[in-house]
Amino acid sequence: MRKFTKFISLILILALCLTLAACGAQDEQQSGETEYITITDHNDNQVQVIKNPQRVAFHGIWPLPSVFAIFFDSAEKIVGMPPECMTAAENGLLGELYPDILDVETSYAQGGELNIEELLSLEPDIVFYNAANPSIGEQLTQAGLSAVAVSVNKWDYDAIETLDNWIALLSEIWPDNDRTALVHDKSYEIYDMIQERTANLSDEERARVFFLFNYSETTLVTSGAHFFGQWWADAIGAVNVANELTADNSVAVNMEQVYSWNPDTIFITNFTSAMPEDLYNNTIGSYDWSVVQAIQDKNVYKMPLGMYRSYTPGVDTPLTLLWLAQTAYPELFSDIDLNQEVKDYYLEVFGVELTDEQVAQIFTPSTSASAY
Repeated sequence: MRKFTKFISLILILALCLTLAACGAQDEQQSGETEYITITDHNDNQVQVIKNPQRVAFHGIWPLPSVFAIFFDSAEKIVGMPPECMTAAENGLLGELYPDILDVETSYAQGGELNIEELLSLEPDIVFYNAANPSIGEQLTQAGLSAVAVSVNKWDYDAIETLDNWIALLSEIWPDNDRTALVHDKSYEIYDMIQERTANLSDEERARVFFLFNYSETTLVTSGAHFFGQWWADAIGAVNVANELTADNSVAVNMEQVYSWNPDTIFITNFTSAMPEDLYNNTIGSYDWSVVQAIQDKNVYKMPLGMYRSYTPGVDTPLTLLWLAQTAYPELFSDIDLNQEVKDYYLEVFGVELTDEQVAQIFTPSTSASAY
């Protein structure tokens, strides 16, 4: 009887050990599923994020969802983004390449406001927000979310450096998909080539460009010295005619100022629905563009709409730079096959293969992609 009792006790001890071992293995497995890494965001915050996040949302940082989708060649991780991003995706190439992005939730960010309850219902693992709005970051953090600030102006509106830092941040969070060196090297290969070809232009030979950022019956907005237009102009060896304006970001101006600057080249962004014909024919408001040199020479151009509105940093940045240079100085860049450059870039850097028709779509943007 005593031997039988010892036998039963031994079985119970073994069972207990197996149970404890199983619990330990389960704890280890659960611990592995919730492993965190610490990253530094663009507001120098130390942020803990789940390793390899699978559900990603964006707020206030409009170009980033398109960068993210091309970074992964997939939009399946995106659960939420601002409606302004959706407008670009619906009317550009992004929605064609990744149709599932067209079903992403946008209601939590209507009108630029954050509805934290709706965002929480999406159960994001990580939320990227505009570093210019730290109060949003505080709100996200207080709600228990991993909030990562992403800046558009920390690098003085240098589109290449900004894209580099965006890609580096994504690569830090998802290191298995690191594309930092690829993006950096290709961007500066194009930048350096343009700088070399335009270096010896005289002041008289340099294009005098005006960026029409937003345009309506009541609004005429451009880039002064502290917005992306200034960087684009410098990067292609041109003169931003509005560089006397020192306000940060976009600046409202009037036609008298435009007349005094008299640009010979005008680039219209995709943040506005205006097209070159609207300036040639004075179809918007009571503005009269007819005396401006760019209109007389028919040098008004709509900027490309690739994965996003190309005026801002994005995966199209080096290609936008090449397009701007070739448009401003066609003779200097007559040997460049821009369509082939686009196809090669996307394939070499991101593994994305574009058709001739898709490349052509980039350079024939829809007016419906306007954000305003």
